Amino acid sequence: MHIPDGLLPFEQGVVYLIIGLVILSISFYHVSKKTNMEKRLVLAGVLTAIVVVATSLTIPSPMGIPMHFFIIPLVVFILGPCNTSLVSFLALLVQALVLGEGGITTLGANVLDMGIVLSFVVWGVYKLFFNINIRFAIFISTLMGILAATFAQIFILAAAGASSLNVLFASLLPYYLMIGVMEGLITVVILEFISKTNSAILEVEKV
Repeated sequence: MHIPDGLLPFEQGVVYLIIGLVILSISFYHVSKKTNMEKRLVLAGVLTAIVVVATSLTIPSPMGIPMHFFIIPLVVFILGPCNTSLVSFLALLVQALVLGEGGITTLGANVLDMGIVLSFVVWGVYKLFFNINIRFAIFISTLMGILAATFAQIFILAAAGASSLNVLFASLLPYYLMIGVMEGLITVVILEFISKTNSAILEVEKV
């Protein structure tokens, strides 16, 4: 899902970067007000490394935009959406600078759809359903978060004139729907495993 350099006009990239930095600043403010920062920082560092590796393993797509699993929903369930948006920013920055995944001029757009939209939609949908059934809440929120990020990317690319909405929907939506279903199931399994083997990880306050 990383948008590479060259697909977005420079001015649009700047706008997305400004929007992203404003939201990240608000997220950082909320995170900085919480206690137990040492444990949170250690977890954030480990999860950032995991996100970098996991989202660097790509699957080719018809539009030439790499497809991959996200792991970001899992981070949301461990740390909360504000922390996750910051983790995503760091992971995407490392990928752009070191691994050549995504781009510098498109960093703001990538952070906006994969880091911010994905994180907060996952958390919002989870909050709607967690009192009904935890497993279903994890699955459906992961799926909806990934679809929301996909829609965000489609509209970003369409606004840039990279392709038409019809082509983008037909090319990207089916693939990320499939990935969303698979990652939703995988996230349920991973969280259940963590809860049985090291539940303290899940007891960190979600921010």
